[in-house]
Amino acid sequence: MERPFEGASPTVAESAFVSAQSALIGDVTVGESASIWPFVCCRGDDGAVVVGDETNVQEFTMLHGAGLGDGVTVGHGAVVDYASVGDDTLVGMQSAVLKGATVGENCVVAANAVVLQDQTVPDGHLAYGTPAETKPLTEDQLEQISATRDHYVELATRHRDAVAADSE
Repeated sequence: MERPFEGASPTVAESAFVSAQSALIGDVTVGESASIWPFVCCRGDDGAVVVGDETNVQEFTMLHGAGLGDGVTVGHGAVVDYASVGDDTLVGMQSAVLKGATVGENCVVAANAVVLQDQTVPDGHLAYGTPAETKPLTEDQLEQISATRDHYVELATRHRDAVAADSE
């Protein structure tokens, strides 16, 4: 569902896949080849939500006033609330990135981690635990970020094409 709010309407790139079971409300921008999966809520009612190119936001995630860079993967059930996530970063399942937090580029926020309000995760780091501690990523972890992104770009294209075929 896409719904305007107080004069702002969602903008979705033609190449993006947005599930009919998701909600995009107000000032929401979804980039090229991005994907918004079922039961995701993007609330741009009190600050813009930006989903970068080739970024995927998986089921049961909540984005509120959040900025996601290009090539980001947001795992199932995550919350990004008034925070920013840099390019080529993976935000793990059931994790939270809280108000004012900044997660750098080429990072991993581990499943169930909590990046605290105003915390900064430096480029190339893993954030893990509650509250999140950080340490540098390994080469294998960095490679997993791009592999996950590439998989979801391809999967979203297949879903977008299937929806288009069904409507013909």
